[in-house]
Amino acid sequence: MLETLSYTEVPGSSSEHDIVVYALSTCGFCKRAMAFLNGKGVTYRYIYMDRVPLETKNETKKVLKERFKADIAFPFAVIDGDQHLVGFIEPDWTKTLGL
Repeated sequence: MLETLSYTEVPGSSSEHDIVVYALSTCGFCKRAMAFLNGKGVTYRYIYMDRVPLETKNETKKVLKERFKADIAFPFAVIDGDQHLVGFIEPDWTKTLGL
C-alpha cells in the first residue's frame, strides 16, 4: 500500500537514512519539519495526505498505525522503515536522525 503512493523526492547532501514524511500541506508543524530537513541538507521523500483521495489517506493511516502501534498525527516520519517520529519536536528529530 505505502509503496504505491506518489512521493515527492527532495535531494540533499546527507542520505544516511531513508526518510518518508507524511504531512498535510496546510500544517505549520509539517512545514517546519520539512524546513528542518532542508536546512540540514537531508534527503527525504514526502507526501501531502490532504492531496490524496480520502480512502487512500485512511488506508495509509491504518497501515502506519498497525505497523508502529502509534496514533497518527502529522507530520509522521518513517525512518529506515523501522523508526518513526510523530509531530515535530526539533530535539527529537535531531537525536533520532543523528544530526
